[in-house]
Amino acid sequence: MRSDFGFGKLVGQDFDAAIDNVTAALEQEGFGVLSDIDVADKLNTKLGADMKRYRILGACNPSLAHQAIQAVPDIGLLLPCNVLVRETDSGDVEVSFMDPASVMSLVDHPDVAGLASDVKERLERVRDAL
Repeated sequence: MRSDFGFGKLVGQDFDAAIDNVTAALEQEGFGVLSDIDVADKLNTKLGADMKRYRILGACNPSLAHQAIQAVPDIGLLLPCNVLVRETDSGDVEVSFMDPASVMSLVDHPDVAGLASDVKERLERVRDAL
């Protein structure tokens, strides 16, 4: 899976295993999960919507986030890096990553491009480890 703003892949795991494995792989690359939004649960609770499992993990590498914030204080509007774990209509599980290079291209600051490239390489390694 690739789009203008993300990349990912189908994983041969059940949903809960995918959450555990992507969290562990993120940790190997220096990321922690700051937020975990269970979109399907929230939409079911608020709207009565019945949808496949769909969770957004907010991943953050503290050192790189600190550097970005030091360079551009408002960059927090674009943080953290979202990781989407979702069940497809066919029952497969897909893990997708926000493309930090794409998102950070919105920021006109010389230090940010290098940071975005570093983050993207790390997230691609996480994807490849799944």
